[in-house]
Amino acid sequence: MLYEKAPAKINLTLDVLHKREDGFHEVEMIMTTVDLADRVWLRPTTDGKIIIKVSERFVPNDRKNLAYQAADMLRRMYSIRDGVEITLDKRIPVAAGLAGGSSDAAATLRGLNRLWELGLSAEKLAAIGAKIGSDVSFCVHGGTALATGRGEKIEHLPAPPNCWVILAKPAISVSTADIYRNLDVANVQHPNTAGMLEALETGDYEKMCASLGNVLEPITMNIHPQVIDLKEKMERFGADAVLMSGSGPTVFGFVRQEARVSRIYNGLKGFCKEVHAVRMTGERFLLD
Repeated sequence: MLYEKAPAKINLTLDVLHKREDGFHEVEMIMTTVDLADRVWLRPTTDGKIIIKVSERFVPNDRKNLAYQAADMLRRMYSIRDGVEITLDKRIPVAAGLAGGSSDAAATLRGLNRLWELGLSAEKLAAIGAKIGSDVSFCVHGGTALATGRGEKIEHLPAPPNCWVILAKPAISVSTADIYRNLDVANVQHPNTAGMLEALETGDYEKMCASLGNVLEPITMNIHPQVIDLKEKMERFGADAVLMSGSGPTVFGFVRQEARVSRIYNGLKGFCKEVHAVRMTGERFLLD
């Protein structure tokens, strides 16, 4: 049995440039991984079946699951006759804007690459992952990166400056498709991507905080005002900078002073069930 870690990601920036001819949106995102992670266990079987076992009852255990799709795609592409039992120990909140499903798929690709001795590079696995979902390519690599195109073009970046990250997800689920449908690309306030790139290159914490931005945040807030309330509370409790990740609804806050972490965490726990205090990892996966 093989084990793979599947870390969550947060968006330091998320920009949408235009609607593409293929129906997707052209994006420009800076993402980084945090040390909140699902655990993915892969057990080989000889019956040729793909079985998904999952700890979270709201996560599908059939072809709708991205980990299933990843395994099925590899089997078909490389004519693998063996089956696999995939156990997903979910720690990342579901439908949260943290790429939990995409990270599970990416971990499945990395793990099956080892299990089935395919010898594929991270770039090849990421290209396969792009066919499954926009965030899977980034999640194959992990670390910190600028993602462009549909999210499949990855440029690796330095790890962010050290700090604590408080994650809080309100008790709602957000449809990414609905958020993009409500997006008016011609009238968005674009984030300072160049400023964020400079902050990462120089390790400038204050500039990183000042350069956070997400064009989807106002849309999600308009549909789900709970996100506004959560962001305001996190700022009031003392976070240095606060932003919604992805299409939401998870909000994250940066905290440099460790003494503030427990105050913010405990303050949020009073009205929000899913709260986590984590670190940004910023390190890429190295394939064997």
